[in-house]
Amino acid sequence: MLVSTFLVITITFVLMQLIPGDPAAVMLGTNATPEQIEQLRTTWGLNQPITVQFYRYFTNFFKGDLGESLFHRQPVLYIIGQRAETSILLGIMALLVVVGVGIPAGTISALKPNSWTDNSLLLVALAGASIPSFWLGLMLMTVVAGKLHLLPSSGFTSILATGNLANLKNLILPAFSLGFVNAALVARTSRSSMLDVLQADYITTAKAKGLSDWIVIIKHAFRNASIPIITVVSFTFASLVSGAVVTENVFALPGVGNLIVQSVLKRDYPVIQGIMMIVAVLYVVINFVTDLTYASLDPRIRYR
Repeated sequence: MLVSTFLVITITFVLMQLIPGDPAAVMLGTNATPEQIEQLRTTWGLNQPITVQFYRYFTNFFKGDLGESLFHRQPVLYIIGQRAETSILLGIMALLVVVGVGIPAGTISALKPNSWTDNSLLLVALAGASIPSFWLGLMLMTVVAGKLHLLPSSGFTSILATGNLANLKNLILPAFSLGFVNAALVARTSRSSMLDVLQADYITTAKAKGLSDWIVIIKHAFRNASIPIITVVSFTFASLVSGAVVTENVFALPGVGNLIVQSVLKRDYPVIQGIMMIVAVLYVVINFVTDLTYASLDPRIRYR
């Protein structure tokens, strides 16, 4: 985990330095003089050698200091924290759609291979994988919010600030548009994994013992087929939380994805670096938790 984090820090820092444009010039505007730009670069340490900037950023990261935004003039961690609630809630709700749609669809398809049900579900999964999330989001906004007036079309107010759980209805449409697209991968993975397990000898033995079909499916088949499914679901959750850039912009949600777009346009390097680092750590942690989950699902797996 430490090696992966160090490599991500290094790669992220290098990529940020390669982005064209001077943040000092962007901040001051086109009317700024070279002296003003150089003075601002000195203030923010942008004129220091790359090695010095990297060492400062590396040491500050492990102190929990991600720097200060060049435009907001606030700590990066504070700015991300303000947007994290929206992205986390959106990711959790989208994950519920992924799990609630993808796993049952894949399991049912595996239980009835090459049937009308299997082909229909595969067609829906293929459509889900092919439809861009932003197009689905726009269609949902037009029909559900615009014509039927069932749900809000955009915006989100913090639940932590207001204590109003009813604000979650603002995330239903974006969560569905984001989750439905990702559910296709989980459905196909579930189907493939279940098909392999259902052909195993121990499944035949379990049926021969007189066990009911549901016990065989849930206790024996699904548990042994769950390792690849858990892998896909875990990394899908990480991508839902960190990668909902398009969805958050379509539905005008004040999340981390929206913040990424604003920071890139403003060349706000500290915020971009901070977000990328938090996302990288999120992936590393989820990968670690997933590995531990393998051992609990399969007694044959041991970590020493």
